Amino acid sequence: MNAKNIAYWFITIVLAFCILSGGAAEALHYQANVDGIVMRLGYPLYFLTLIGIWKVLGAIVILVPRLPRLKEWAYAGIFFNVTGAAFSHAAVGDYGIYAFHVLINLFFAALVIASWALRPSGRVVGEVLASDTRAASRRLAAA
Repeated sequence: MNAKNIAYWFITIVLAFCILSGGAAEALHYQANVDGIVMRLGYPLYFLTLIGIWKVLGAIVILVPRLPRLKEWAYAGIFFNVTGAAFSHAAVGDYGIYAFHVLINLFFAALVIASWALRPSGRVVGEVLASDTRAASRRLAAA
């Protein structure tokens, strides 16, 4: 494995663990998440269930092999989630001791971008489709 692959897997595993564990806590209505998202940010309780399930699924998708188009959607969804969370915390004035919530979500956004940018060619939609087309062309030429 080269340095790019090592960096990709390290960043992706850290990102997936953080998103998966946070999503599970939200879906299971862990009290600290309820306090932060419902009480502090003002979102309804059912929002935790919805966003938690989507985060768990997104974290799984970025780890499993294949499914390049679904991975693109998962990366986009995770990016929208964490930047939306940073904006939500900033909008309600989560500064001072709560500035951590803004900063950690922006850090997660950076991890999403890094994981997406470093992904191997087998996990890129255009590369997978191009290689499928080339393989089909070779099969047709051989026939």
